[in-house]
Amino acid sequence: MHKFIKKIKNYEEKPYVIKKFLNPKEITNFIKLYQELPIEVNNQRQKIVKKKWSKKFFPELQSVYEKKLKSAIGNFSMDNPKNKLGEESLGLFQESFMPVSLHVDTGFDFDKIIYKQTLLPLSEEGETVIFKNRFYGCSTTFSINEKELAAKGYNKRSSEHIELYSKKPFNKKDHEKFLKHEEINNLKGLEIEMVYKWKLGEILIFDRTNLHCSSSNLKGKKIGFTTSTIKNEVD
Repeated sequence: MHKFIKKIKNYEEKPYVIKKFLNPKEITNFIKLYQELPIEVNNQRQKIVKKKWSKKFFPELQSVYEKKLKSAIGNFSMDNPKNKLGEESLGLFQESFMPVSLHVDTGFDFDKIIYKQTLLPLSEEGETVIFKNRFYGCSTTFSINEKELAAKGYNKRSSEHIELYSKKPFNKKDHEKFLKHEEINNLKGLEIEMVYKWKLGEILIFDRTNLHCSSSNLKGKKIGFTTSTIKNEVD
């Protein structure tokens, strides 16, 4: 459980979208960056390719991105896993061919004041579902499927969310419309806050404590860039 939960909660708010966060040239540069970055993970089971943005790639674009992000969320520090060479990372590119399952990206250091997470679409294909429900443990993928619970990955695997919330049956219409890839009983007690339809140039900003996942509405593939941040001050 995170140590500074009160401080974390003080920074929490509803998710929001900033339109025209990137201009057309910056969008093009982000796509070029993705193409040039080396592959970190090619997960055949989850059908996902991951690349991390180390600081030696496109430094001018890094400066632009961090400046714009600071204007959107205020002072912050990056809090992203290092790449496989041990280099600092500004975030993670993911090329997904199937929906990403229910999870939370709260990290593993409970002494940090976790802050905002961002999603920068690099394709028009894609939807992200943000839930009102929050979690203050470590980064976790939530499932009631025994095979998924036994799988290995960066996140912890757990079904503890079923005991945390109300156990109210999930809305069947929302399940059919957005979340057919998830077992409906895995969504008990959850309530949707926002469904974000991806659009180039925009950025989605939400709290790292929000449970979230992909929508099932994925016809081909999607490419997005995510960043995790923290607040530095601890009284």
